[in-house]
Amino acid sequence: MLTKILLSIAALLAIAFLILVVVRIKNDNEVSKIWQELADLPTENVFTEDMVAGLPAPVQRYFLHAIAPGTPLASSVTLEMSGSFRLGQDKPWVPMQAKQRISVLKGFVWQAAIGRGLSQVVGADYYSNGSGRMRFSLWGLVPLVNAHTQDIARSGVGRLAGEFVWLPSALLPQHGVIWQAIDEKTIQANLVIDDESVTLTLAVDAEGKILKLSLLRWGDQTDNGSWNYIPFGVEFQAEQKFDGFTIPSQMNAGWWFGTERYLEFFRATIEKAEFS
Repeated sequence: MLTKILLSIAALLAIAFLILVVVRIKNDNEVSKIWQELADLPTENVFTEDMVAGLPAPVQRYFLHAIAPGTPLASSVTLEMSGSFRLGQDKPWVPMQAKQRISVLKGFVWQAAIGRGLSQVVGADYYSNGSGRMRFSLWGLVPLVNAHTQDIARSGVGRLAGEFVWLPSALLPQHGVIWQAIDEKTIQANLVIDDESVTLTLAVDAEGKILKLSLLRWGDQTDNGSWNYIPFGVEFQAEQKFDGFTIPSQMNAGWWFGTERYLEFFRATIEKAEFS
């Protein structure tokens, strides 16, 4: 009798495991499809100083620092990064490895492994074709988060806009981005993605290097968990040149940026960037 019970339990566990594997494969295929859709063909156009000649001087400095004249105007970038991540102010920092693809006005997909060993969480966060999703599982099998709502999509728009600093060609006025200079060290980019308006504020030095980025981003990091526009920001500690582009390569980011409630939850170093 006991043997039959144990065999039945083993069979149920095997079935459950197979179901989780099938779901994992289905989810991976979905993310892989989006990853491929965000891959753009190389452009024949190259960056010239004339493209930014009519912009305010601090904005010109940013672009001339970020894109070397003669560089092909990339439509997408694929990144590899490492760093650390935490879920809250009182939560521990855990290691993170990720790869990401960003495409001009199309979207992004971020695939990450967070933590190690028995506590490792694997999944993806993406925004594409007006749809956003956040899906993570323990060991890539046991579902933990699967959020697919309009709020997630709206938050994804803000993230996409902010991460265009890794794809500077996406911020050129030729893509409908409207620039202004607040002062010699502060510039603003206004852009619209899928009917969502976003304003990026960049702090730059005398050479045009980005020091900080901030925006109002849709999020639920509020007292009652409701969704609202929240100050979000990034500080950059280093930069690196890849294929004619100079982009931030070391950073930390968090919600309630610039306030006493600041919650830093993300630290990363860009190890590789490929433009196309």
